[in-house]
Amino acid sequence: MSMDVTKDGRSWRIGTADDVAWLAGRTVPGLSVTTAIPPVFDAYATFHPPDGVEIDAHERAVVAGLVEHTPDQSWLLGYLDTGAHDIVFPRAPKRSLYWDWPYVLVEAGPEQALTWRTGHMRGDGSLPDLFFPADHSWLVSALWDDTWTDIGGTAALIATLHRDPLVNARPVGPDEDSLPPGFTRD
Repeated sequence: MSMDVTKDGRSWRIGTADDVAWLAGRTVPGLSVTTAIPPVFDAYATFHPPDGVEIDAHERAVVAGLVEHTPDQSWLLGYLDTGAHDIVFPRAPKRSLYWDWPYVLVEAGPEQALTWRTGHMRGDGSLPDLFFPADHSWLVSALWDDTWTDIGGTAALIATLHRDPLVNARPVGPDEDSLPPGFTRD
């Protein structure tokens, strides 16, 4: 059963279990990028704001790269409910992913990905914790306890993000540790 919520003067569809069935239970426990991204993509990377770059510029560059490689379609935006961070639609039903973490999923698009949230567990910024297009051609996911973000997609998408200094993407293999150089795990 589908449910809609209202924001910005229009209705938005809340995501269902069917919307995330393609990734639910398909990640691999451990320290590799496939802990956050199922091993179904051609290429993988991690990214985080580079030193000296404002979060807004970083996030806009990420989304611009995604838009460049995505035909016009809806995106599913997922907000992890930690109990302490903005999930945009707090009364909406949640879907369990990863280790039964509760996410609010909303069908929207790139503009909403950049504007709806007012800060998240990784600090400032508005990007959702998890998002992907309707055709599942890529997936962006930041796990609860990581201070970086993981992505899986086409080799061309990963190359575009890697070339953009505002994105600071580092290609990684599916079995490679996703921890960016200079970062530590808590």
